Amino acid sequence: MDNSVKERNRVVFMNGKFVPESEAKISIYDSALMFGDMVFEMTRSFNKKQFKLREHLERLYAGVKILRIPLKMTIDEMEKSCYATMEANEHLFATDDEHRLMIDVSRGTLGIYQGVQGLHKGPNVIIADFPLRWTVASMGILFDVGINAVITSQRAIPGYLLDPKIKNRSRIHYLMANIEASSLIGDNNWALLLDPDGFVAEGTGDNFFIIKGDTIISPEGRNILRGISRDYVMNELGPQLGMNVLEKNIEAYDVYTADEAFMTGTPFCMLPVTQLNGSPIGQGLVGPKFKKILKQWSANVGLDVESQIKTWNSIDGQNQTDAPTPYRFKK
Repeated sequence: MDNSVKERNRVVFMNGKFVPESEAKISIYDSALMFGDMVFEMTRSFNKKQFKLREHLERLYAGVKILRIPLKMTIDEMEKSCYATMEANEHLFATDDEHRLMIDVSRGTLGIYQGVQGLHKGPNVIIADFPLRWTVASMGILFDVGINAVITSQRAIPGYLLDPKIKNRSRIHYLMANIEASSLIGDNNWALLLDPDGFVAEGTGDNFFIIKGDTIISPEGRNILRGISRDYVMNELGPQLGMNVLEKNIEAYDVYTADEAFMTGTPFCMLPVTQLNGSPIGQGLVGPKFKKILKQWSANVGLDVESQIKTWNSIDGQNQTDAPTPYRFKK
């Protein structure tokens, strides 16, 4: 079966039933389209087994609670539906594929449009399942050369304006930062946002760390999305390796003078950051502490994270276009 046939046969869980992926749609009158009024999570598997799914769902339901989305589906029902979606699509996945779940919850159709015939009433729950390689296949080289983090003029939105700890779809500031980073000369430029006080906050879909000696340092959790991968590094991998973990405000100066730096994100786990605004961090090379942490992550999940991503040398045609990705905006 060729890839195009496989894609036509993937199904999406939508409001209690499975529908073909191409038919999974929400109304133009949905609050998500009108306001970016949607909470979401995106997960990954290792060896086809979901990683930290419950933690992702707990963060999702925290957002549902805070945004007061009237969702009746329980977290246990959501978890079962995630596994059911994987099971429904597993026969279409290659042996080396991993499951990338995208879980969206919108408030639903706005009240003034409720009279439109045929529209779903109430919140929308959508669970899509597609190959992880779509997201990470182009990232393999970064394990060797590292990212050049670029501080953009676009700032992070602080928690007192729109709380980034709620993983929501109101993310135009991420896209603007990616557009700015893409305009710079050179390759592997990823945006790094400062908060309004000038402290390093986060990337556009990833968390940022520096390493000094045996200490892993993360920006404070006030004005960032507190990532599941970030928590794993801080609460499990760091202690497991006997490394100190510190959460504090850091400035660009702290990054320039760090020994190493890296990004974390669900699809790629960890990627090294070897430059800041074109200047080397440490020796400007992928550092030994980064390699040590990533090696432990791989050992814990029973899969070589770096090697797996490097083997995905090609991806589906639509991902070879110049359309923006969650992490970069192509020139």
